[in-house]
Amino acid sequence: MINPTTSIDSEAVRQKVREGYGKIAGSGSSCCGPAPTCCGSSPAASEELAKHIGYSSEELAALPEGANMGLSCGNPNALAALQAGEVVLDLGAGGGFDVFIAGKKVGATGRAIGVDMTAEMLGKARKNIAAYRERTGLDNVEFRLGEIEHLPLADISVDAVISNCVINLSPDKAQVWREIARVLRPGGRVAVSDLALLKPLPAAIVESVEALVGCVAGAVLVSETERMAKAAGLGDVGLKAKSAYIDGMVDWQDPLYQKIVAHLPAGTKPSDYVTSLEITARKPAKVQNSCCG
Repeated sequence: MINPTTSIDSEAVRQKVREGYGKIAGSGSSCCGPAPTCCGSSPAASEELAKHIGYSSEELAALPEGANMGLSCGNPNALAALQAGEVVLDLGAGGGFDVFIAGKKVGATGRAIGVDMTAEMLGKARKNIAAYRERTGLDNVEFRLGEIEHLPLADISVDAVISNCVINLSPDKAQVWREIARVLRPGGRVAVSDLALLKPLPAAIVESVEALVGCVAGAVLVSETERMAKAAGLGDVGLKAKSAYIDGMVDWQDPLYQKIVAHLPAGTKPSDYVTSLEITARKPAKVQNSCCG
């Protein structure tokens, strides 16, 4: 039986996220300020952030203008080790940043699909397709409107699922992991960069809408992320915490992180609570039924 209160709360969260990221898509700048931040940045700061978390100058130079909005907290494309001919799905594609990079990696015989629930982001991504085709000569990317809890894709249809600082925003993360497992082909893999908690955040931060849109308040414990991935049927789950990303945000005087600092207990810092987390996993290959020996 569905709890109506939970349903309302979940939709309220989605609406807050849509509104926040719709504003970012419309303005092309940060919801929090000009410094590098996972809730959006100026073009120069976005490039600085992308390089800081492992994207190459060559990858960034090939992107359509405006595709990189500083919404990253890691480099899932690097984790995925994409190969030519593969079909890759990006959850929460935004302006198409990781989709366009993935498209070059999978090549003309592959396909890169982005899903996003924010219409403004989807419009921005689709507008960038023409520039991507002109720069690469490839016609292998597409963007679909949808929620990551209810992916608009068929069962066992993709080789890899990537996501960059998005799953933490979902009000039903367990359902997201079930959807990931559903669309993956046997042997398919997951490469996610996200924010996760090393320990619970103070209540004042959890209740902050700005922190939610900025990818912090909705994060869950690292151990909970592992539990949900395994419960969805995924195996070989790997988790790598990279707290230096959070320290970098504070070093750069990011406005959101400075507000978080103000609500932390004395003597603590954001990276004591929050980490950038690299998550890898694989859907088990089909096993032959051996009930008869």
